[in-house]
Amino acid sequence: MKALVIDDEAAMRALIATILRGAGHEVIEAADGRIGMELFERHQPELVITDIIMPNQEGIETIRTLHRLRPDVRIIAISGGGHGQFDFLGMAREFGALATLAKPFRKQELLDVVARVAH
Repeated sequence: MKALVIDDEAAMRALIATILRGAGHEVIEAADGRIGMELFERHQPELVITDIIMPNQEGIETIRTLHRLRPDVRIIAISGGGHGQFDFLGMAREFGALATLAKPFRKQELLDVVARVAH
């Protein structure tokens, strides 16, 4: 499966990409939602894993746009948690994410969620 990983934290993005590549997926990486949207349109991945809090274009806006452009794309939202009273992962589900993961997560958790949304 072709996957797009969008996260402004280079180390987290690289870790997710390494895990997915190790499981046989083709991976494209983006540092924010704006770059992610450009790569999405160019490469048409089946799966998008996006962080929520990012510069330039944050994850909720990215999820909404992805869902509007291609309702069938599988989206997993990741976040370091809510800030204050906001439940960002809950909001991500409302706007089209099929699954969410709270950081930090284990390798097997990521692989399990990817397998679940792939089917």
